[in-house]
Amino acid sequence: MIPSDLDLLRTPGAPAPLPDGSAAVVAVGGPDLDADANRGELWLVPLDGAGGDDGTDARAGTGAARRLTHGHRDTAPQVTPDGRWVVFCRAPLTGGPAQLHVLGLGGGEPVRLTDAPLGVAGPVVSPDATRVAYVARVPQEGRYVPGGDPAAEAPRHVTTFRYRSDALGFVHDRPLHVHVLTLPDDPGASRTLPAVHALTSGEVEVAGPAWLPDGTALVATSTRHAARERDTRRDAVLVDADPQAGSAPVPLTDADTGSPLQVVAVRPAAGGAGLWLLARDLGPTADDTVAALTGLHRLPTTGTGPALRSSGPPVRLTDADEVDLAPDVLVPRAGGAVVAVEHRGAVELREVLDDGTLRTLLPAPHVVLGAGAAPDGRVVVTAAGPTTSGALLTVDPVAVHADWSATLRATGRVHAAREITAASPDGYPVHGWVVLPDPGRHPGPHPTLLMVHGGPFAQYTHALFDEAQVLAGAGYAVVLGNPRGSAGYGRAHGRAIRRAFGTVDADDVLALLDAALAEDASVLDPDRVGVLGGSYGGYMAAWLTTRTHRFAAAVVERGFLDPVSFVGSSDIGWWFGLEYLGDPATEPDHVAAQSPMAHVGEVRTPTLVVHSEQDWRCPVEQGQRWFVELRRRGVEAELLLFPGEGHELTRSGRPRHRAARFEHLLAWWARHLPVDGPPPAAG
Repeated sequence: MIPSDLDLLRTPGAPAPLPDGSAAVVAVGGPDLDADANRGELWLVPLDGAGGDDGTDARAGTGAARRLTHGHRDTAPQVTPDGRWVVFCRAPLTGGPAQLHVLGLGGGEPVRLTDAPLGVAGPVVSPDATRVAYVARVPQEGRYVPGGDPAAEAPRHVTTFRYRSDALGFVHDRPLHVHVLTLPDDPGASRTLPAVHALTSGEVEVAGPAWLPDGTALVATSTRHAARERDTRRDAVLVDADPQAGSAPVPLTDADTGSPLQVVAVRPAAGGAGLWLLARDLGPTADDTVAALTGLHRLPTTGTGPALRSSGPPVRLTDADEVDLAPDVLVPRAGGAVVAVEHRGAVELREVLDDGTLRTLLPAPHVVLGAGAAPDGRVVVTAAGPTTSGALLTVDPVAVHADWSATLRATGRVHAAREITAASPDGYPVHGWVVLPDPGRHPGPHPTLLMVHGGPFAQYTHALFDEAQVLAGAGYAVVLGNPRGSAGYGRAHGRAIRRAFGTVDADDVLALLDAALAEDASVLDPDRVGVLGGSYGGYMAAWLTTRTHRFAAAVVERGFLDPVSFVGSSDIGWWFGLEYLGDPATEPDHVAAQSPMAHVGEVRTPTLVVHSEQDWRCPVEQGQRWFVELRRRGVEAELLLFPGEGHELTRSGRPRHRAARFEHLLAWWARHLPVDGPPPAAG
């Protein structure tokens, strides 16, 4: 890939099958460099013809699939159970909040249904196809007024740890709540918007609603318990769908009485017998978040509708030490539920039966993005792979029906990754990949870049990855993998760096680099290596330069660099650093032993520091201070700051910022690691 190929990246969201199973609606999004905006369009994809047996090959693109919408940011489609309409969220390309829209599946123009001042998200259609529930932020009186002057607002009075969030801003003064409206029989016939009713209210947020089968209530999640200030637990709750009921959400799991769960999703089981939960068990003290694997739980219930209540504790059906589920895939169907399992760089689709048996529906190297089920039981999936950023498939048997990466593959600039395994100094196996440049364009020997992912409890995957593709396209070999601390390899693997950042994880990534250099010794130059990473990867890039001078240069991006200031400045600082590294106030020496900032005096490596001005996950002060401390000590350092961007710049930032970032990185590496030989001698 080259930077301008960002225009060709297209990634589908979760599919919404039609009731008759003949097709699915899916939102497909990606950067638009000309508009400098992230575009999203709805597609209708027929499911009555098999497109192939794999989501990762180079076959042509979208077949009979057709666009339903153009020119906006359209997301989160839901098809009504009667098959008449698709309800979705639409935001203008030029910016502004998303509003609920409805479009006839037979065609026509979308009709707007809401005018929420801060926008809407997560629509779900009632079983009888008459109502739509969604979530929207409710601002305090006098705040976030459209066209108003934010600087003239009253001061913010903060009394909780959770008061802001990266990519959102302040949230304590605009909590998320569930709303409902009646879907007009003929949406285009009326000049007025339908009446909207808030089903929840108050300072405690409610999110992720799903309808019960009888349509009289919804289930959702909420941090409603009294101790929410001190832990990260979250309950499943019941919300009455009657706007006149005026009742508070009813807890179905209860952190107030000792539930250790952090519930991330809740859905009614097929047939209405009990509930499925995706949840993490945080242990008896409710604060053990490090590598807490997301599991599938079955919650027994009694009663129906607004009288639904739990009739016993949740029962976990997946292994708490080995099976980690993606938090956004939970599809109930007869006899069980379909989930996505993060496993060794894949996100596999699996069915969990009522007795806990797991059956693989879509194996590695697929990386599942979303899933839905048609009424006939057929599962529809969107998934990425080694040569695609997203395709739509059905399973049992696997068949591809659309793939939005054909145009990108046709450029000839997609580079296949090769899996490698290395042995760390203590013998521990480390799994990863090498992406090599095109030997026809870049015969080598190649300079090599070690890339480290964020998290740390996350994983690099088999999916096409624009970061590695652009670097390989410029002539660099890229080594990337999942050291201890990563997700996808079990709880022990993820917990190996608890209170031990920069120990075995550093050993692992260096072992992976050395293994790649040895395996490809004929085409890689072991004397020309660099290191880069973002977030925790930025931590590791900085940390390695405090420990070794082998790297010709480094890129430290949105880094976690000083755990002391992180505690008070990051949106997750009040718990993340303390649980992973320790408490700087009571264990200063132990925390300093894991802190790049405490060892900055050891750095000699030229470093490009990249940060976003509105990053509240790893606040910009982390990068600014690293840059200043390096320059104070005479180390070559540059600072690249992106206005208006947050922590997610590389994934969802403005397209021109993303392209500009690539150009700056390539210029940095060209100066310090030119692909056609060593850098010019000093002087």
